[in-house]
This record gives sequence, C-alpha cells and structure tokens, in this order.
Amino acid sequence: MATAFPFSAIVGQEEMKQALLVSAVDPSVGGVLVFGDRGTGKSTAVRALAALLPDMRVVDGCRYACDPDKPLDHCEDDCAGQVSRARPKVARKPVPVIDLPLGATEESVVGSLNLERALSDGARVFEPGLLARANRGFLYIDEVNLLEDHLVDLLLDVAASGENVVEREGLSVRHPAQFVLIGSGNPEEGELRPQLLDRFGLSVEVTTPTDLKARVEVIRRRDAFERDREAYAESWKKADAKIRNRIGRARKKLPSVETPDSALELAARICSELGTDGLRGELTLIRAARALAALSGKSAVEEAHLKAMAPSALRHRLRRDPLDDTGSGVRVERALEAVFA
Repeated sequence: MATAFPFSAIVGQEEMKQALLVSAVDPSVGGVLVFGDRGTGKSTAVRALAALLPDMRVVDGCRYACDPDKPLDHCEDDCAGQVSRARPKVARKPVPVIDLPLGATEESVVGSLNLERALSDGARVFEPGLLARANRGFLYIDEVNLLEDHLVDLLLDVAASGENVVEREGLSVRHPAQFVLIGSGNPEEGELRPQLLDRFGLSVEVTTPTDLKARVEVIRRRDAFERDREAYAESWKKADAKIRNRIGRARKKLPSVETPDSALELAARICSELGTDGLRGELTLIRAARALAALSGKSAVEEAHLKAMAPSALRHRLRRDPLDDTGSGVRVERALEAVFA
C-alpha cells in the first residue's frame, strides 16, 4: 500500500479537514462533497484521513468486511456459516478508500457473474464490485459532477438503503454496502444533479491559497514528501497519532453527547431563516454538530458547534434566488448573524 501524505501536514483547508473528521466520527452525517480548484488537496486529504484511521475488525474470510460485532448486518453468503457461532473468527484490515472512475460500468460497480467459474465449473458465483469493496470505508468519486446518470441513480438507491441488491444473470445477491461517500469536482466543469447533491451531508468549498507564505509552505511540504515519502510520513507520525486518538475518543463519546432542546430550536431557526426544503438540513446539522462536540470533548451540543457546521451542512441545500447573486456561503453567514443576533 502506497504511503499517504500525512493528514496533519495538510496546510490550511480547515473546513474540508473538519468535515472529513466529522464524517469519520459519525458516518451517518452523510458524506462530504468537496468543490473547488484542481490541485488543492482534495483527494490527498481523503486518502490521508483513511490512512490514519485504526484498522477495522472484520469477519475473517468475508469479501465484504462485515463487522463481527454486528451480526444483523452480516452478508448472506460469506458470513452465513459464521452467524450461528457465538464468536466468529476475526481479522483486521485497513479502512478501504475505493475510487469510482467516471468510465466505470454498472457491472464493475455493483458486481457481476464470475465468468471464469461459470465457464470452468458451470457454477454461478458472484464477483463483488466496487460497492462491496467500499463497505465500511470510503467511496471516492473525483469529478462527481460528470458521473453518468445511471450510476448516479444506482448510488442514490444504495446510499439510502445501505445495501446492494443484484438481480441479474441468474444471480440473486444482497450484501451490505455502507460507506462514506466523498465527491470532489470543479464547479466550472458542470453542476451536480440536485438529487445527488442533496444526498451529501456536508459540502465544502476549497480554493487555491492566496497567502504567499501558505503557498510556499504547501510547496515545501509536498516536495519533501515526494523526495522521501517514508521519512516524511515518519516525521509527522506523532501529529497524526494525536488525530487518530482524537477520533477514537470522539467515537466512544458520541453516543453520550446530549442534544438539548435549545440546540434543536436553533438548528430549526437557522434552516427556517434560509428557507431550506424538507428537514434533512436540520438533521444533518444536528448530527454534524454532535460529532464536532464529541471531537471537542464536550458533553453537549453548543451554539459554537452549530455555527461551525452550518455552512458545510446547509450551503448546498439553498434554493436559487435570481435576485441575490451572492454565494451560498455568504447567505448562510447572513442567516447565522440574524439568528444569533
């Protein structure tokens, strides 16, 4: 496995890093959409985050990396023989980061019949696809705004249900497909379909740094990494370990973080001020604020957590206003000023 750039060595892009950490603590937030210029560290940050997460416990021999502690989520084929056991055999594997290329076929995404086994043995054996490999990890789509419509529809169904169902070529397979969806793209190359845009829990905007010192520091760190990846990663090992421990503590603390009625009311007022459709905005904002509270070591959601997560949770849910040409981020900031005034 190639050495990833250290997460703690990423310069700036604080909103993107915060959104990724929140999603790592609570995957139910719904994933992250990162829009911005090319070469601003979008894919680097995703792979860096996955590299510092602790290895996950899996059912040994399972192609879908099912969680041995959650038998209700086990797959029907690889884990079927072990479900009856009180203690299935356990192994460990790194958290996967699976790329979904723009030219991917539907068969490569959902899985298909293993032709080699079919021709040699006459057996109908399922060959898992990218969704199976991404289970309990990250599914990363670069240039997500250019993804073909039929794949968008497929992802929407799987993201909503948390499982992949394949009914084709005489196969009938159902397996878990729970992943954090990470999408990135350049808004100048096309807009994202509203149905998929709304499925992302958080949306962040990244830009090329304009501060000269920041630009020089980015170049210096990347150049040092490219010259000796192992040595550079080792030099940031302690800093990454602190983030890893912080995520671990936050995951344990998350179930006990309280959400007072005052926080629920503030979230509703913010979304009402912005005129967002439905209640997904409030739910995402509360979940993200709760995860941020856990990362901060707090026992309850506070105003500061709602303020910090509101732009990421709501900017992509705003209706277009032909009379207001300001950016969505500015509109969220104005709403926050009005609510907290």
